[in-house]
Amino acid sequence: MTQDSTAKALGKRMTERMTNSERDQSFADSKPRDAATLMLIDRAGPKPKVLLGRRHQSHKFMPGKFVFPGGRIEALDRVMTTASELHPDTQKKLLERVAEPSAHLARGFALAAVREMAEETGLLLGLKRDEPPKVPGEIWAEFAKARVHPDLAQIHFIARAITPPKRPKRFDARFFTADATAIAHKIEGVVGPDSELVELTWVPIEEATRLNMPTITGVVLEELAARVAAGMAHDLPVPFYFMKDQQFFRELL
Repeated sequence: MTQDSTAKALGKRMTERMTNSERDQSFADSKPRDAATLMLIDRAGPKPKVLLGRRHQSHKFMPGKFVFPGGRIEALDRVMTTASELHPDTQKKLLERVAEPSAHLARGFALAAVREMAEETGLLLGLKRDEPPKVPGEIWAEFAKARVHPDLAQIHFIARAITPPKRPKRFDARFFTADATAIAHKIEGVVGPDSELVELTWVPIEEATRLNMPTITGVVLEELAARVAAGMAHDLPVPFYFMKDQQFFRELL
């Protein structure tokens, strides 16, 4: 099977999986909110591993599920100082199919993923330097305290997905990845029994898909595995999942 036919088979399998997944679409419709997620990957061993967090059982949204750290984009994410900027191919793909494309918007997506990783896991990604970065507000204060400068050149754009209509929460989510070697500092005590994530675990990608996780998380894990196998170049196409007429589509950006 050629690389092209393998990619087409993956796309067909993933869209069928997304379309056939059971979901309650009886809620009032809403506009998707921009969100970002970061999949930390460790490729040092024979099998690539990803970092997953298990959500607290008492949460109304996805209780007990294994997820990647992530959340909504904040205005200050666009203007946080960094050690480097996004790869041009990554920036270009982030700005496709958006209403008001700008370089600030693209970097805001990636920086939101880095910030959410820090807030939910205590792991700060980037480069540690003698001088702290200039931060635009309190939400980035931990990076200044630890003297960690986010390094956007290390960030890869893996997938984009929009939550189907009439769901209780809707997101236009960008899924990024970075290597575990990007961890520059760890804040202790962030994960625990009373936190949003009660545990963190490193799991081989092929085993991770068998955990209790949202459908989109499992789909993006397979996209990540395919990206690793293809060499992780920034110019590789990025799949964009969206629903139309009750059917999921996968468009390549």
